[in-house]
Amino acid sequence: MKNEEKTRYSSSSLVRGLEILRLFRPEQPTLSLVEIANELGVSRTTPFRLLFTLQHLGYLKQNESTKRYELTPKVLELGFAYLSSQPITELARPYLDRLCKEIGGSAHIGILDDTSVVYVASKTAPNVSNINVSIGSRLPAHATAVGKTLLAFQPKEKWQELLLVSDLQTYTNETKIMITALLKELEQVYRQGYSISSGEFQVGIRSVAAPIFDEQDQLIAAISVAAPESSLSEEFVADYVLPAIQDAASELSTFFGYKKVKQRRS
Repeated sequence: MKNEEKTRYSSSSLVRGLEILRLFRPEQPTLSLVEIANELGVSRTTPFRLLFTLQHLGYLKQNESTKRYELTPKVLELGFAYLSSQPITELARPYLDRLCKEIGGSAHIGILDDTSVVYVASKTAPNVSNINVSIGSRLPAHATAVGKTLLAFQPKEKWQELLLVSDLQTYTNETKIMITALLKELEQVYRQGYSISSGEFQVGIRSVAAPIFDEQDQLIAAISVAAPESSLSEEFVADYVLPAIQDAASELSTFFGYKKVKQRRS
């Protein structure tokens, strides 16, 4: 469908309503009518009816004293409906449990949404409290092992396009934000079939990720494990973590009908 047709058939009210829901974040869990209007760049009258509708449908509630709006648990239905439609969330559970138990780190399944990683399954290690990734979390693809794995197995012609539209923020001194350096790393990740990230998003945290494919040889997700660098030494990663992650990714790929070995570019 051409862009003109997409614009003609899109519902501006629905778009605005979804934009309002996305304004609520951990750092701003409540918003006033004025704040919402300012965030959207419109007058107060524009979001007023939409807020009333979202309240009526049960997705928002308003504090009678402060007049501020906040999300309700009903919003979770939208996310859980998506997750329940994704077979990988259930299939991956025993693999995440195994990785978590055997390696001692938190294990995750992530998918690519534009230029972010969305985590659709997670198993938190009991003794690892400084890794705060849960189901539904969104992290920058360029600064995580899962993200770089997901980017690397996109069509190569899309790499630069994806990086150009990414918000290449610096999170630590180790975060790579130069496109040339990121392109070089994506090439390496593609060739070797995995990604290792050390302290790029969170200081002192190392993560390892590998891709999961389907019967059409299409990337569907990535599986990863993360723990403090003191627990995931380079030697331990090379000797144990990498084989464990790649075995889990291979077995999950087999579930989805993937058969052949991915041919690497030289």
